[in-house]
Amino acid sequence: MTKIAERKAALLERLQELDERIHHIEEELDEPVSKDWEDRSVEREEDEVLETMGVTSQVEIRMIQAALERIEADEYGFCVKCGAEILPARLDVLPYTPFCKNCAV
Repeated sequence: MTKIAERKAALLERLQELDERIHHIEEELDEPVSKDWEDRSVEREEDEVLETMGVTSQVEIRMIQAALERIEADEYGFCVKCGAEILPARLDVLPYTPFCKNCAV
């Protein structure tokens, strides 16, 4: 299996994890609220955390989808800004990054 194929498999796996997380968050947010105002206050705080996690997950999903599109277009691993090759070590940490180290700053 090539390195790009391995990265694609990892991206698809992460995409699945994020999809499951978002569904779990949606289920939690859809649960009925407590009638007790103190409990409701705590639940609302938890809902805010869940909503933030959901938004963060959606952003990561879009980044992964863009990376998968670059793989299909044979443009993966190259900076979308300057065209330089993205170092493999950087892709190991951020497999969906569209930028080389210099352009990411």
